[in-house]
Amino acid sequence: MIPADAEKHSSHNAPTPDAKAPAVMQVLPRLETGGVERGTVDITMALTAAGRRAIVVSAGGSMVREIERAGGQHFTLPVDSKNPMTMRKNIAALTEFIRAKNIGVVHARSRAPAWSARAAAERANIPFMTTFHGTYNFNNRVKKAYNAVMAKGERVIAISEFIGRHVADEYDVPEDRIRVIPRGIDLEAFNPYAVSAERMIQLSQAWRLPDESPVVMLPGRLTRWKGQSVLIEAARRLARPDVRVLLVGDDQGRTGYREDLEAQIGRIGAEGIIHLTGPCRDMAAAYMLAGVVVSASTDPEAFGRVAAEAHAMGRPVIASDHGGACETVIAGETGWLVPPGDADALAQALRTALAMTGEERETLARRAITHIRDNFTKSQMCAATLAVYDELLPST
Repeated sequence: MIPADAEKHSSHNAPTPDAKAPAVMQVLPRLETGGVERGTVDITMALTAAGRRAIVVSAGGSMVREIERAGGQHFTLPVDSKNPMTMRKNIAALTEFIRAKNIGVVHARSRAPAWSARAAAERANIPFMTTFHGTYNFNNRVKKAYNAVMAKGERVIAISEFIGRHVADEYDVPEDRIRVIPRGIDLEAFNPYAVSAERMIQLSQAWRLPDESPVVMLPGRLTRWKGQSVLIEAARRLARPDVRVLLVGDDQGRTGYREDLEAQIGRIGAEGIIHLTGPCRDMAAAYMLAGVVVSASTDPEAFGRVAAEAHAMGRPVIASDHGGACETVIAGETGWLVPPGDADALAQALRTALAMTGEERETLARRAITHIRDNFTKSQMCAATLAVYDELLPST
């Protein structure tokens, strides 16, 4: 795999986009909250900062405003649909759009829209590329064939070395077409020196955290593979009534799973120790309240944004030993890696992390922050992605 260049760029004093130059068109299902959506906004900002035209096509959503504020153009089309008739109409609409708007490269970020976007790019005779945001699990040939469109780009961006290997091994993509570009952390948002005491106090009071209680935090939407139940069992084995365990995240309508977690907490009598906080709008402050951040995913994370964000805030991380976490967490230096689903190993790692001295925590924090700033920043991700566009766009 070819490591992508990672030079920093600035969005300040952005030049006026050249209306005659070919534009970049990103295509994704919807623009709601999520890593794919956030990355789309980040790249839109980077393109406009570089004086390029940035166009996004999706079925709409709350983040459309962010695309427009970033200087991009958004066009609404039902590209989230898997209906064959709708997809055929999308192909025709996208083809016409590509020609009318002088699109130079089409960048698909998800499977359903990729099918329409690829066909349209072929009809318009322009380059097509993708970003592989996950493993896209498959258990039969039909599902794998559906996933395979993400491997058809002239360039395939993998968001971690782990995903890069997966793309090469499972979909036979030549390594010279793969570009590994890790997801980037916004160091302005996730800066431990920029979080005020007031923000931390406000959040601590909202969550009713006792003073001086060590906090173990697992951020992530409430879904089984994120491993909340593993952490609950680890907390039982840890047997530290002074510790507070926070499961931070939205159930996104998965009320059954939330009820299962609440029942599990009740069975071990930990209602006063383990809390489901719901979603949090100030994750930087949340990380600052945590003594240890946990990512207990039982399936491999494609990248593992939680670990990277927590490290950017100088927090120790305990993560499952698979997937992208093996790249964001340096075992023994910035945190610990434990076997997926192993509550006993997780409990032992928690004991070790909670027993660190102040000096040990400071040393770990410096290593963690340096690791993220050297390898996983938003500016690096954006510069590397724009370099891939330059590989495909016609020379001017």
